[in-house]
Order: sequence, then C-alpha cells, then structure tokens
Amino acid sequence: MSLGPLDLGIILLYGLVIAGMSIFVSRRHKTTSDYFIAGRSMPAWAVAMTLMATIIGSSTIVGLPGTVYQKGLILLLGHLTLPVVLIIVAHTIVPFYRRVVKMSAYEYLAVRFGSAGKVYASFGFLADRIFDLGVTLVFTAVAVQVMTGWEMLPLILGIGLFTVVYTMIGGMTAVVWTSVLQGGIFVGAAILIVLKLLFASEAGPPGAVVSAAWEGGKFQLGDFSLSLESLTSPEMTTQWLFLLAFIINWGRRYVSDQHMVQRYLIARTDRQASQGALWNALLCVPVWTVFMFIGACLWGYYQLTGGTPPEKADDVVPFFIVQEMPTGVVGLILAAILAASMSSISADLNSVATVMTNDYLAWFFPRMTDRAKLLAGRLMVVLAGALAAGVGIFMVPDKGMASVMERAVTIAAILSAGTLGLFLLGFLTRRATRTGCYAGIAACILFTAWGLLTTGGDQRILDLGINFTWNPILIGVLGHVVLFGVGYLVSLAAGGYRPDNIDQYTFRRARVVEDAD
Repeated sequence: MSLGPLDLGIILLYGLVIAGMSIFVSRRHKTTSDYFIAGRSMPAWAVAMTLMATIIGSSTIVGLPGTVYQKGLILLLGHLTLPVVLIIVAHTIVPFYRRVVKMSAYEYLAVRFGSAGKVYASFGFLADRIFDLGVTLVFTAVAVQVMTGWEMLPLILGIGLFTVVYTMIGGMTAVVWTSVLQGGIFVGAAILIVLKLLFASEAGPPGAVVSAAWEGGKFQLGDFSLSLESLTSPEMTTQWLFLLAFIINWGRRYVSDQHMVQRYLIARTDRQASQGALWNALLCVPVWTVFMFIGACLWGYYQLTGGTPPEKADDVVPFFIVQEMPTGVVGLILAAILAASMSSISADLNSVATVMTNDYLAWFFPRMTDRAKLLAGRLMVVLAGALAAGVGIFMVPDKGMASVMERAVTIAAILSAGTLGLFLLGFLTRRATRTGCYAGIAACILFTAWGLLTTGGDQRILDLGINFTWNPILIGVLGHVVLFGVGYLVSLAAGGYRPDNIDQYTFRRARVVEDAD
C-alpha cells in the first residue's frame, strides 16, 4: 500500500522539524560536556521525558501489542516492577553518580576495581545497547513496511541513517528536546488507536472488543506455576521468571548502564535528577499499559469483525492502522512510530558514543584535546549506527517465529554479562577487592559460555554431560549472582587492592539536598 500525499506530508514535516531542532541546538556545543551531558542544564521534567524516550521505543508501539495479541499480558507485571526499582535508584544511585563521575558510569569502576573492570562492564554495555538499537530498528521497519509495502533492508538503513545524522549534529541537547516532542506524538497516537478500537461500529457496540479479548484470554497474565520445574523448564516461561528477569533488567539499566546514568548527569541539580527518575516511572507505566491494552483489543477486533489479521503478531498494529485508520491519521501515527524509534535510538547512540570516546579513545590517547574528543564523539555515533543496522538486519522476523519482543528479553538478559552484579559488588561492599572483581568476572564469563554452549536440548552446540538444562533467561539472571558471589568470596579469601578512600565509593544513605538557586 502507498501512503497518500497528506500522510507523506505529515511525515516530511516531522522529519524537517526534528532536523531543524538538531541544527539549532548544535550551535551551543563548544565542549564535550555540552555535547554528551548538555552542560548539566536540564530541568527535572525534561530528564523524565528523555529517560522515558530511552526506554520506550518502537518496541512499545509494535512489540508489546504483538506479544499481547499472541500470548496475552505475559509482560505486564514485569513492566510494573519499574516504579519499585526507581524509588531505590532515585534516592541512592542518582545522587551517588552525580558525586563520583563526570561523564561515564564506568569511570566509577575504573577507580573502584581498575581498568579491567571498566573495560568488561563498558564492553557489555556496548554489546547490549547495539543489540537493542538493532531490535528497535527492526520494529520500526516492520511497521513502516506493513504500512507502505517498502522493502525491509532500505527501511532499516534509511531510518538508521536519518537518526544517526541528527544525533551526530545535535548531541545530547537535541536528544532531550526532540524526545519531548516525540513523546507527545506517540502518546497522541496511542489515544487515537484506543478510541478507534473502542468505538469501532463494525465490531459491535462500544467496548465490545474488550469483552471479546477478555473471553479470549488476552487479559490473562500468564503461568503462575511455582515449582522447581516451572522455574527452570526451557519449554515454558512462568511469570516468576519474567518478574525476576525484569527486576534484574531494570536494576541493571538504571544502576549500571551508561544510557541511564548519562541522563542523571544532565539535570541542573541532584534533586531535579532524582525527581526526573521518579517521574520517568509515572510516564512509562501508563504508556506500556495502554499499548498492551491495544494488543488485546486488536485480537478482539479481528474476532468480532471476521477480518483477516496479519500472519506475524508483530505486524498487527501497523496492519490495523493502514487498513482501518483514515488518511492523515495514518501519517500521524506512522510519524509517532518513527518518533518512538528515533527518540530511543538517538538516546542510545549518544550514550554509546560517550563510552567509546571517554572510556576507550581517551584511555588509549590520554593527551586528546577536548576538541578532538568532540569530533571523535560525532564519528562514534556513526560507527554505532552502522553496527546497529547490521544487528537489525540479522533480527528481521519470519513467519512462525516468536515475537521479536519475546526473543529480545532472553538475548538482552544474556548480553548483560553480570554487570549489575559487578556494580553491586563495588557499591554495596567495602571488602570487595580488585582481585575478587577479576575472579568474579572470570567466573561469570565461564558460566555464561557454558550456559550458551550447552543449552537447547538436542540443538545444543556442545554436550559436556553436565549441561545447562534450565530456561535460557536464567543464564543472564544467574550471571549477576555468580559474579557478585565469587567476587565477594575471593575478596574475603585472597584480599587485594582497594582504594584508600573506600567509603567514598561504597553505599551510604544518600541525602538529596536542594541546591540553592
């Protein structure tokens, strides 16, 4: 299907506005601080919006409804754990980072455990973020392909290229202010889709799609079986496993990942940074819930109308939009999908470039001038975008496959590489040493390699006799436990180096003091 002139005009206008904003704010970039952390000048509400945009991308608009359409609300409770995690983060982690790091979360690990700890954690972050960027590109390309009929490969490359260009030019300031605009667009799109579904006369009286979805089990939360077999079976993923995976995932992202820590640093004051983190949860949870509700209602809609839904669950939202929404609105919603994608991609590209520049280039070339770092940061945005496009091409879904969202949860858990365990080893314990840290990292690498090579039943790569027979999600979850546990025990047994001012780099109750105006 081809878009009408009005739809294309709306999308073109959106692109011009985003490009114009990026060019306008780029004039303020005189230093790497301006480019990577916006000169620590952002208010709390802008911090909250950019944190939301970092988490909510096209996977929310396309992936969450697709998962609900296919399997019900199996991911809802996991998403609802975010506020609990952020209450802790806002009152302890945010002020801690604003005291001890200048630009990168991994500066902390370098001081606490040495360069190897920094390299391990930062490399895990880069792998995870580039994978996530690729997934976001896939979701966006799927939506646009269903709505336009355009080829998948050019879409992935084109969307990635446009986002890379405006992120490279505008830096963190552009990421923040375009996120504000983009967030408003996709929230508006969600409202339009919900209203259309609830009042679709062809599906019966108002709200009929909700009743049909309820009767069809699309509001069920999943399997709550509680036994050793249900918690470990590779054939089923219970809610307890999803909850565990999501809590670990949120903890890792908001405690140890640069793309979140960098957002804490852009705020004007510690109080505004903490407020932004808390408000982020109040923004994200309703948005996630609405898009899951859309997925359930879409199932009810196709049951009641007898229409033919798409073969792939991840196609259901864009398919419905292009078939049932009026011209003009289609362009607006497609712009919203692009907005959600670009806000998430731009945020991650900037944080990936920050790590590549400050934790790698500046480490290898300590005499780099600030001007050279600024140029290198822009080039790293381009490199990260190219790598993400490659991942996106690899993750393109096919008929009969599990939804991209479901596969991504498992892969992301594995790519986390125990980094939450590493940060907590340094943050929570005074007795953890560099020797213990390195032992924990080695143990985590061996455990993860063993798990990946021996999982999969008959499809496993290696059969060592003692194989990983549990659910693959647990490889990533247990990696954090292995790293922390081995690191702590070896620290106690073998001792090793600790910074002289160890109290400055370990847990203490953080008090957020409002800065004087």
